[in-house]
Amino acid sequence: MTNETKQTSQDSHPFATQVGAKAARKLKAKRNATPGVWFGLGMMGMIGWSVVIPTLLGTALGLWLDQRYPGGRSWTLALLVAGLTLGCFNAWYWVVKEDQAMRNEQEDNDE
Repeated sequence: MTNETKQTSQDSHPFATQVGAKAARKLKAKRNATPGVWFGLGMMGMIGWSVVIPTLLGTALGLWLDQRYPGGRSWTLALLVAGLTLGCFNAWYWVVKEDQAMRNEQEDNDE
C-alpha cells in the first residue's frame, strides 16, 4: 500500500463514524418522538396541582384549627402560607427533575 492509500483509508474512518452516529441519532429520534403541546400542558397541570393541593390542605387545616381553637392567631393564614411554600418547593423539585431528564436525553442524542 502506498502512503496515499493509507492516508485515505485512515481519513475515511472518522467520517464513517460520524455518519453512523448521525444515523443512530435519527433512528433514536424517530423512536422517541419529541414531546408536543399536550406534554407541555400536562407538565403545567402537574406543576399547578403540586402547588394547589398543599395550599388547599393547609388552608383547610387552618380553618378547622380556627374553628376548634379560636384565638388571637389566624391559623388559616399561617397554614395557607406554609402550604403555598411547600407547594412551590414541590413544583421546583418537579421542574428540576424534568430539566435533568431532558438534559440527559440531549446528551444521549449528542453522543
